[in-house]
Amino acid sequence: MSKVALLFLCTFLYIGESIAQHSLEGQVLVNSQPLEFANVMLKGTTKGAVTDSLGFFRINDIPSGTYQIQVSRIGFLTESVQVKIPDIKTKLTVELKELDSSLDEVVVSGTMQEVSKLDSPVPVEVYKAAFFKANPTPSLFESLQNVNGVRPQINCNVCNTGDIHINGLEGPYTMILIDGMPIVSGLATVYGLTGIPQSLIDRIEVVKGPASTLYGSEAVGGLINVITKRTEVAPVLAADAFVSGWGEVNADLGVKSTFGKSIQSLTGVSLFWYDNPIDNNGDGFTDLTLQKRVSLFQKFQVQRKAGRVFTMAGRYVNENRWGGQMEWTEADRGGDQIYGESIRTRRWEAFGTYQLPVKGIVNFQYSINGHKQDSYYGDIPYFADQKIAFGQLTWMKEAGKNNLLLGAAYRYTFYDDNTPATANNGTENSPSKIHLPGVFAQNEFKISPNQSILAGIRYDYNSLHGNIFSPRLNYKLVSEDKSTVFRFSLGNGFRVANVFTEDHAALTGAREVVFAEELAPERSWNTNLNLVKKIYSDRGNYFGFDASVFYTYFTNRIVPDYESNPNQIIYANLDGSAVSKGISLNFDAAWNSGFKVLAGATLMDVSLEEEGQKVRQLLTERFSGVWTIGYEFQEIGLSVDYTGNVYSPMRLPLLGELDDRAEYSPWWSIQNIQLTKSFGNKWEIYGGVKNLLNFTPPANSIARAFDPFDKGVEFDQSGQVIPTPENPNALTFDPTYVFAPNQGIRGFFGVRYTLL
Repeated sequence: MSKVALLFLCTFLYIGESIAQHSLEGQVLVNSQPLEFANVMLKGTTKGAVTDSLGFFRINDIPSGTYQIQVSRIGFLTESVQVKIPDIKTKLTVELKELDSSLDEVVVSGTMQEVSKLDSPVPVEVYKAAFFKANPTPSLFESLQNVNGVRPQINCNVCNTGDIHINGLEGPYTMILIDGMPIVSGLATVYGLTGIPQSLIDRIEVVKGPASTLYGSEAVGGLINVITKRTEVAPVLAADAFVSGWGEVNADLGVKSTFGKSIQSLTGVSLFWYDNPIDNNGDGFTDLTLQKRVSLFQKFQVQRKAGRVFTMAGRYVNENRWGGQMEWTEADRGGDQIYGESIRTRRWEAFGTYQLPVKGIVNFQYSINGHKQDSYYGDIPYFADQKIAFGQLTWMKEAGKNNLLLGAAYRYTFYDDNTPATANNGTENSPSKIHLPGVFAQNEFKISPNQSILAGIRYDYNSLHGNIFSPRLNYKLVSEDKSTVFRFSLGNGFRVANVFTEDHAALTGAREVVFAEELAPERSWNTNLNLVKKIYSDRGNYFGFDASVFYTYFTNRIVPDYESNPNQIIYANLDGSAVSKGISLNFDAAWNSGFKVLAGATLMDVSLEEEGQKVRQLLTERFSGVWTIGYEFQEIGLSVDYTGNVYSPMRLPLLGELDDRAEYSPWWSIQNIQLTKSFGNKWEIYGGVKNLLNFTPPANSIARAFDPFDKGVEFDQSGQVIPTPENPNALTFDPTYVFAPNQGIRGFFGVRYTLL
């Protein structure tokens, strides 16, 4: 063959190959399940296809070459894959990731039943474990600082105990649940969110507004439900440890085990150690309370016939914390020379759910816990013992358009301490024993596929306060494309206060507690309007808006008076009314480039009115904002997270007209930044800086820190402080003037390991 003929043949074969038409077949999946209606495009061409009900697609008549295949669907991250035609030998498989799954997340806190977030007539905010990884902290108490409308409030500059405020209402109005069980209450309120191994947490659900119809007392302001991971989806091993520049060490470990064919377990260990006294503000007191804490968690899940539920779980927490003058040692515990607040806590919990082997869904849920506290506040001892037993039986039934829930509950609370709270006539010890049986009913009626109305009522009999009724009403409307949800709620709440277990200011600072009257239960009415809007762009980006307007009206509000007498806390029912009202907005966005934003703002007014006078509630901001901004460099496995919050001025507790400290706090903000580098699917290292602005409260927040036993303070016959040349501002030792964490800027570094 001549060279010309050979050249002609090669040219012919090349042209033939280039104009040959080929096909490309494949499947699109999400969570290993077929995804219908996904768009598959050959970038740079007009060729494409749409996946069928099994996720399969086929594109015909493709010339030879190298192409970028782009796969997209509204609500999912767009994926691009490079293929060479016709060298690809097998079918192409592409896995898409959901941009936002919040509409389909399962929630239980609003109705006590597992429903998708979209179907819940009660607005429930869900925060997955990944949300808290953007700002790792030693406890869930601190983790909640980036949730809109939720603020961890430190109540004592010395012992750093605190509670959770929801929409401006103090900690006693917030109910804390673990897997739906009310095991964190009373004496444990200020410690309940510490020592929960975060490696075992699946999500946290937040309900704002009264939930007393289902959960009874303590759910007046809202509830926080910590949901632990189900054993079948938990990793085999999850470990997370970090250290900070202040010397804090935190470690979490979670292990999954299997016993036989039907029993799976989760074991968790949480350790926190901080033993490095620091006094950056120079007041002679520790800026941060020293703590040694160990927590053990165990959960069993039993596989039963017909998928019936059977879970058992338990937790044990042992903590030793102290704060006070820098030279304090254990030898000074309970003494009157060097001031320290030393708190030793031992706590155990057991809880679970058992679905009865009968027709229908009948569940028995239980929780029991014991909490012992051995503490000294200076030379004042406080020894307390609390035991709570709770049992609840629920029956659920769907019948046509109705979804009925009936329940009966019983709660027993035993409380004893060495204070006048449990003394009979001031001499004989008389522990508090409260029996609280109750029944409740709830029905959700489907007006149409897009509308439902939920009505419920609860009746409780408190052995001390008698009959209590709590009704509620909810309405939900969903648009045809499910991108818009409107909810309306109206509910009633009640609360019975236990002063000594809720307000440690009664102990720290050595104030005398005075009850001006027999305290009656508080009552509240709340209404809430909620609008959720989801927007998906044609480029695969997602934007979400969640707005709420809330209003709560209180009668018999129990108000502690810190200001009338600087040496007393006077408790009484408000002879008037109290109101918490405002508006909040959450904004959630995710771009297919890897950029994410979750931000929120709340504007509110929490005030008390008595005898025609209206005052702002102490330690309550008018405006708050939070944000979590992240970007992922997918090519190198690096992500950046910038988190923060900002608060407007709060009214602060002063010790009298001569107190020269500021009546209002300044605007303040805590901001953090973190870098995370992943190595495959198992290892991550992370580090960053907390409190970038190095914001701390004023150095004089602790009044008369140099005289914690008030040895240089003179009092008159009524207990009022007398101004003297040595004490011209008539101050007494008081550590309750606190509105923000007292810990300054610090770096941190951590390591995570996950074995699926």
